[in-house]
Amino acid sequence: MRAVQHQELAMPLFFALIILLNSFVVDATELEFSNATVRQPLPGKSLSAGYFSVSNPGVNNIQLVAASSDWFERVELHQHSMHNGMMRMEKVESFQVQAGEQLHLQPGGLHLMLFKPKYELTLGAKVPIQIRAADGQQWQISAVVTRIPTQ
Repeated sequence: MRAVQHQELAMPLFFALIILLNSFVVDATELEFSNATVRQPLPGKSLSAGYFSVSNPGVNNIQLVAASSDWFERVELHQHSMHNGMMRMEKVESFQVQAGEQLHLQPGGLHLMLFKPKYELTLGAKVPIQIRAADGQQWQISAVVTRIPTQ
């Protein structure tokens, strides 16, 4: 009789323990990256720019703080801004992706600066880029090499 009582108590305690443990699981937000491109550098130049769109379907803001790629010596987060009537490019510490919204990296705005390619950037090649958030989450994206548009 005593063994039956323990079995009857064991199952509810087991489920209570599972519910309790699940409440401590960190909620990792899966950002959705799309339209990732890297520009083919101009002849004789060792700089490129990277662009993508990112959606945050989660309920928490995500701060992107770093990017890297084995294909480049260095990758930095950048933005274009107006200073004294002049457009200039500057390094920034992070990009904020608001909960439930999209962020677009695009020419004339936020972008990745990619320095000194280690491989030839042929049109259509897929460049691996790692994106890291302030909370340690990381994403691997694949950016297609495109031509710089002509005016």
